[in-house]
Amino acid sequence: MDQWARIRLELRDGQASKRELMRREGIHWDTLQKIQNFPEPPGYRLSTPRAKPKLGPYLELIARIIKEDKKVPKKQRHTATRIYHRIKEAGYQGKYTQVKEAVRAIKRVSQEVYMPLVHRPGEAQVDFGYALAKVSGELRKIALFIMALPYSDAFFVAAFDKECSESYWEGHARAFEFFGGVPHRISYDNSKVLVSKIIGPHERKLTDGFLKLQSHYLFREHFCRVRRPNEKGVVEGVVKYARQNFLVPVPQVKDLAELNAMLLRQCRDDMKRRLRGKGGSKAEVLQEDQTAFVPLPPSRFDACRKQPTRANSLSLVRFDDNDYSVPVACAHHEIVAKGYVDRVVLCHHDVVVARHSRSWGKEGVFFDYRHYLPLLERKPGSLDHARPLADLDLSECFEVLRRRLVAGEDMPGQGTRKYIKVLRLLEDHSMARLKRAVEQALYAGAYAPEAIVHLLEPPSSGPAATFLLDGREHLGRVSVAGPDITVYDSLLAQGGALS
Repeated sequence: MDQWARIRLELRDGQASKRELMRREGIHWDTLQKIQNFPEPPGYRLSTPRAKPKLGPYLELIARIIKEDKKVPKKQRHTATRIYHRIKEAGYQGKYTQVKEAVRAIKRVSQEVYMPLVHRPGEAQVDFGYALAKVSGELRKIALFIMALPYSDAFFVAAFDKECSESYWEGHARAFEFFGGVPHRISYDNSKVLVSKIIGPHERKLTDGFLKLQSHYLFREHFCRVRRPNEKGVVEGVVKYARQNFLVPVPQVKDLAELNAMLLRQCRDDMKRRLRGKGGSKAEVLQEDQTAFVPLPPSRFDACRKQPTRANSLSLVRFDDNDYSVPVACAHHEIVAKGYVDRVVLCHHDVVVARHSRSWGKEGVFFDYRHYLPLLERKPGSLDHARPLADLDLSECFEVLRRRLVAGEDMPGQGTRKYIKVLRLLEDHSMARLKRAVEQALYAGAYAPEAIVHLLEPPSSGPAATFLLDGREHLGRVSVAGPDITVYDSLLAQGGALS
């Protein structure tokens, strides 16, 4: 480069002729022309591409293979090595390096180029991702609901057992509460939870569940074109970021509630990060997002999936391939099952009759023993074989009470019926409180159910109420005559006469 610059200066100033420069520097005329025409060495340039006599006939085949690969999953696409072996079987006689360079060149020119998009305040993107977590000692695959705000780069992450209607609705409700408002426009992919039918590039038939969510929070929806996740690329990046930064190493938690508390804390900490080109932290820029938000409605969305059903003869209701118990009084009646992400609520005529923890397994049966206690009075013989009571952990004092009630019975089965009456107290009182009452009854030798009920009654406390005349001065003028005890003397005299 030093020689190049010096020759150009001499040519400009006329210090030496071209012939003299060629002789002195030992360069060709064409080289001198390049020095005069280019401010720096242009490098070696081919006027026409080099011929590829061995690979040329197979370039069209290589391009077709790469094009067809776009229709299959990435993990099953051709590598350069596999393409080399395929064209070698077709007659190629060259080396692998030429094939590798040809594959790289074809892929480079066929790569898609994306348009940078503008992100306005008040817009959001939603997606689900997956990660591993050790929950109660078990390594499980969990679903991550993520809502991101592209303008402020703030995001919310929540973990659920699976991606389904309930987790979508609950994720939205929690995210809106976290951001302090509802984004006026939200972008989604074409999940079956949200879209029941794809009509065209932009037309969608939405599910009833999504329409109810939208009607409650009043936001506009936007759905990406099929297989175009880049249209919501911000949340796609957040999924990767959250997985690598919040869930590495694999978290070990007691339950999903503990994991979600951890994720919520990390989302809040992330709000302190400064945004490149925005001049402030995420929390500060979020305020601009919030000015464009739709206000939160007065009530929270009932984030559940409702299913009408009927309780069977075993007083069980089937929901999501699991059976849950209801009070025996509801057997053979219509029930509405409301499935939330963490619980199942069972209603009869809009009245909640049972609550259970949600099971995400299959073919499980879940009892609340209290639902079957009234049935024991009609079927006392089933006490020792009742499945709902099989896992009921009763203290030793209950067995002692039963033996003493049976030993003191006057008629067969009377003691068992009295014991069942004691168990029915669990419908209104906690196990710990009833246990204390039974222990007190055993100590006092009072085994009757009525005595145990009396022990459960809270003792009266505080002084007796005093009736005051304040504000009732007119009562002070009332005169009440004293009793006439001579009447009793006349009654005694009559009694003596009769005897």
